[in-house]
Amino acid sequence: MSHDVTKKESITCDAVPAAIGPYSVAVSTESLIFISGQLGLDKNTGNLVEGGVQAQTRQALTHMKASLESVGAGMEDMVKTTVFLLDMGQFAEMNAVYAEFFSSDYPARSAIQVAALPKGGIVEIEAIAIKPNPAKKDKDFS
Repeated sequence: MSHDVTKKESITCDAVPAAIGPYSVAVSTESLIFISGQLGLDKNTGNLVEGGVQAQTRQALTHMKASLESVGAGMEDMVKTTVFLLDMGQFAEMNAVYAEFFSSDYPARSAIQVAALPKGGIVEIEAIAIKPNPAKKDKDFS
């Protein structure tokens, strides 16, 4: 059975703010899901949530989780994240919230300090996840 990894599909999710430019919030292929950088935006207002780096991190990861769930995946399917921080001095605060969203089998991660983020954000997170195979999820591998 051949896999067409060149076929891609945009993912939309009502629980996630629409893209603020000419890009997709997330894209899936036969085997991977690519999630565009997520800011800590309030879906209803389009503004950044209040509460600093922890609130914005929580909001960004909540949007990622919703995007994944909309295609039958979850945070446990993430293999790589990239965290962009306005101030690396806030890494520990971001990391505390980040840890709430993952359990032991953590994705690989990079964290980078940047000069600026869209809409004046403090943190932005992007990710790559494995697209689960529904047939395999239904099988008992014990």
